[in-house]
Amino acid sequence: QINLVESGGGLVQAGGSLRLSCALSGRSILSINVMGWYRQAPGKQRERVAIITNGGGTNYADPVKGRFTISRDNAKNTVYLQMDSLKPEDTAVYYCHAYRPFEYDSWGQGTQVTVSS
Repeated sequence: QINLVESGGGLVQAGGSLRLSCALSGRSILSINVMGWYRQAPGKQRERVAIITNGGGTNYADPVKGRFTISRDNAKNTVYLQMDSLKPEDTAVYYCHAYRPFEYDSWGQGTQVTVSS
């Protein structure tokens, strides 16, 4: 059993920055094939924002390319999402996700990000 705890959300003005953290417990982050950040805005489906593999490869959704950066600190068992140049349309609940085939497909509880115009 693994546990994911997000933090770092809040209220920020458009153009500002936030850094989200996702702390993993119960398993080494190195054993998780893919860690990711997803978001869900009111009335919309959950969408993928960014992922990072245990090999360090990354992938970003088009709306956040060039503005968001996903990274990991293996020693701290933590994944981060640095969000710059935030826009009102980035407002959503952001969720951390961990995936390892046949073992884990786990979500955190989410953290609210609100960007005011």
